[in-house]
Amino acid sequence: MKYLLLNRKNRMIRAAIGSLLSVTMGATSVSALADTTVEQSEEAPAKGAIKALTKYDVNETKFLKNNGIVIGGWANGGVTYNATNPTDRFNGPVTFADRASEFQLNQLNLFVQRAVATEGDKFDFGGRFDFMFGTDSVFTQAYGVPAYDVNTLQPLNRSNWDLHMLRGQNRFYDIALPQAYVEAYIPVGNGLNVKAGHFYTPIGYETVPAPDNFFYSHAYTMQYGEPFTHTGILGNYTVNGNVSVMGGITTGSATGGWDGGWNKQLGNWGGIAGATWTSTDKNTSANISGTYGETSEHSSQSWGLYSIVLKHNITDKTHLVLQHDHGYANNVALSTVRDAQWYGINTHLTYDVKDNLAVGLRGEWFRDQDGFRVCSPGRVAATTNNEDGVAVSTAASGNFLSTCQPATYYAVTAGANWKPVPWLNVRPNVRYDWNDGRNPDGSNYNVFDGASRQSQFLFSTDATVTF
Repeated sequence: MKYLLLNRKNRMIRAAIGSLLSVTMGATSVSALADTTVEQSEEAPAKGAIKALTKYDVNETKFLKNNGIVIGGWANGGVTYNATNPTDRFNGPVTFADRASEFQLNQLNLFVQRAVATEGDKFDFGGRFDFMFGTDSVFTQAYGVPAYDVNTLQPLNRSNWDLHMLRGQNRFYDIALPQAYVEAYIPVGNGLNVKAGHFYTPIGYETVPAPDNFFYSHAYTMQYGEPFTHTGILGNYTVNGNVSVMGGITTGSATGGWDGGWNKQLGNWGGIAGATWTSTDKNTSANISGTYGETSEHSSQSWGLYSIVLKHNITDKTHLVLQHDHGYANNVALSTVRDAQWYGINTHLTYDVKDNLAVGLRGEWFRDQDGFRVCSPGRVAATTNNEDGVAVSTAASGNFLSTCQPATYYAVTAGANWKPVPWLNVRPNVRYDWNDGRNPDGSNYNVFDGASRQSQFLFSTDATVTF
């Protein structure tokens, strides 16, 4: 698939892709990756991908232009080679690019959005809806109500907003509806932006949409240490040219306000808040954000997280990001009932070789102190459900469940971003992971190569087309 997308000279392929896109989207548009947070970056608008193939741009129609509505999306897919050649073909606890020697259509994401004003003296209203198909979908569904209550282990009715919409149809491909919200600009003070519904978290640095990330794979901090989405109400306010704040309430979750849906655990309310400082020259910024709430309707135990993200442009071409996260959940039922903690540090260093080529390095240390957050394989843990009182997983076809033990995880990733045309980004990556966990009997806790090794090398390449 990756090679088909890159072979622009093949007229038959172009015609086929053009026909498909004109049916599913009928459009080209900017890659408006929206608004996940004042801290997370947005991909620059990429025009022309569909227009070059279909000669038609639905966003130029009178109705959409007059109403400020944009239709667009992206397609992302790649292949990962695992040097250990695992027999189960899972890359251990690595998520997203988690299958070895197997092409993954990670994200086919389509969206409709009306962005609201960010300043002025008039009210403005809009919203956004995202539809995602692919192997990444399971990681961004509203799975915040687990199969069992983390404090009491009682079976829970999981959210059915978008969880397992294709359950039973495929082990790895599913559908997610990661964003569905309305939004308003309220002209008070310097302007208040409010959204209500289901939306990506504003916490942390890395995010789910493929065009917003430098690397194909993700840090453990993002994979296991932070929420992906929330359901609730979120407000953003710019205090002055240097400081902005955000805050709101979350619901629909039995994991402290993380990844909540619409129709379960609506009696469990939590909070989310953060602040960002940006230097006057825009070369340095600091963000702190976090969540806090009771775990579920069935438990008043606390579940919280904070994340600190520091950014600095060392030079015009050299960019540094430092991140530290710390989360906790009280009185969770593990081998014993105890408070659980997870925390870590990661760094991103990127260099712009030229306008369409950048190279980068990411390093991470992540401590899952109580074996509560990181489970291997990650996809099996995410898709475990409760059917007739038996925990099963579509990813594992019911053959096995994921394993979790206290451990510290280390990862180093090197990669590049190459954009031969504005709407195409190719990201080759090499990654080395290892851990130092121990089983209760003192033996090594092996999470790689089908639970037989403590380390692995991954080599991957993916491509993202925005339209």
